[in-house]
Amino acid sequence: MTATTNITDTGGGAARKRSTEWPTIGLIVLVYAALAILVWFHASLPWWIILPIGAYFTALQSSLQHEVLHGHPTGNRLLNEALVFPSPHLWLPFRRYRDTHLTHHNDDNLTDPRFDPESYYLLPEDWAAITGPKKILFELNHTLAGRMILGPAISMARFWRGEFAEIARGDRHVLQGWLLFIPSAAITILYVVGIAGMPFWKYYFLIAYPGISLALVRSYCEHRAAPGVPERTVAVEASPFWSLLYLNNNLHVAHHTWPNLAWYKLPAYYRAEKARLLEANHGYAMNGYGEVFRRYFFSAKEPISYPDVTWLKREPSTKN
Repeated sequence: MTATTNITDTGGGAARKRSTEWPTIGLIVLVYAALAILVWFHASLPWWIILPIGAYFTALQSSLQHEVLHGHPTGNRLLNEALVFPSPHLWLPFRRYRDTHLTHHNDDNLTDPRFDPESYYLLPEDWAAITGPKKILFELNHTLAGRMILGPAISMARFWRGEFAEIARGDRHVLQGWLLFIPSAAITILYVVGIAGMPFWKYYFLIAYPGISLALVRSYCEHRAAPGVPERTVAVEASPFWSLLYLNNNLHVAHHTWPNLAWYKLPAYYRAEKARLLEANHGYAMNGYGEVFRRYFFSAKEPISYPDVTWLKREPSTKN
């Protein structure tokens, strides 16, 4: 039986009905159960078993958080957030992820270093001002290998610095997001260290950090700098392994076209609209993540400096 409840559209539209999405709920249960079992038996498992399984399910939980912030899997926002409340990756408060990601979904600002919180570009003058080791770190982080190895640490440092600066300026909304993150992370640490007896360093370097690393593979080529907004979002036609990991968000142009569509409905929508979507994004597509790794593992996809600032709007767009 399918239950229905009222929900306000995350894009700011009128209230509508949303069915409870049992495939998503089932996947949430699977993810937490798999991580709990893996951690419980950590002492009898080799690192080369713990790392790939732990990283996969930690990254999958990040994908589920992305699903939740878009209003899934039920019509009750607090219930949805409760379903993914424990944080296995220990770095990004859900409420802050929700705020910044929904800002990112203002497509008119996509890739703009000033207004898109998920942009990896810098304005030319900002890039020119960076020198020395910091410049080298930026350049390494612009390759896929660097993004996977150094990217989690760099992302944490940049994000946390900005967040704590906002808190220091008195932003109570940001502070609230971080206060909620304390019990979210504490649940994980209590289970890992206090109940399962797994050393924290072992959990962090075999599960949490690699999970962030794996999640960053998806975002590496999601967007590109381009003259027209529709050209900026990719479609990666991936295998089931990657498609499940990213909950079909690898078909990113489809997701940005219909952000509130459930993950398991995205492939059918993409197939039906593929010609139109790829015409709109000028064929920005990859034939699986094998192509992404071959092309960009040691080579940067694009320059860090935004290639042409005339492509950017003078003021941020605020439309929903």
